[in-house]
Amino acid sequence: MDNKSIEVYIGKLNEFLKQQQKDFPDFRTFNHYKKQQIQEIKNKLIAQKLDIVPTDLVFARHEYGKPYLLNHTLHFNHSHSQQYYALALSEWVKDIGIDVEELDRKVRLDSLAHHAFHPDEYAAWQRLEQDREYWFKVWTTKEAVLKASGLGIRLDLNTLNTQAHPTNHGGLCSHELIGTFAYQNFVIGNMMLTVAWRSELSCRGFQFPSIQLHSLDA
Repeated sequence: MDNKSIEVYIGKLNEFLKQQQKDFPDFRTFNHYKKQQIQEIKNKLIAQKLDIVPTDLVFARHEYGKPYLLNHTLHFNHSHSQQYYALALSEWVKDIGIDVEELDRKVRLDSLAHHAFHPDEYAAWQRLEQDREYWFKVWTTKEAVLKASGLGIRLDLNTLNTQAHPTNHGGLCSHELIGTFAYQNFVIGNMMLTVAWRSELSCRGFQFPSIQLHSLDA
């Protein structure tokens, strides 16, 4: 792995689940099983990258609960939606975050935008006639940036202005409580994927690391 790169592994979640919801007595039991499988996927991929067995991985948590590897310098973050799983790995980027969503996910866009979007984001979305792709660009960017920062939902979503652009798939945003983060968006089929990392404001601009996408699907 290039020390200035982020590697992203993407796969269909159902490919990793040996059992389906119909095999369980209730949704709660199935959801617990799914969470276990997701952790196993993450551990397997990290272990493969480090050329060790998953049982050799030792995890700890930062102050606000973000996990990290205690015995290795490889940094990671992962995300899943109803259909997809994504894992970001980097030896260079310490504060990294990732989020994935389906563009056809059923959600009350306007209601959630009123609650979670910065006024500038909401106004931009209205100018775009409530474009669905732009909505998910803003949403996944917020999630990825907050996960990268380690604060998660402890920061009010509507105080973070991602400055997401209608056509450009990447940018820079800042918040006084977390600092400055860069991000890159990817639209892959019906999926919106966003990767974020800590950056700096500079008169020289900023440079994206090399982000390499790998499919986990057979």
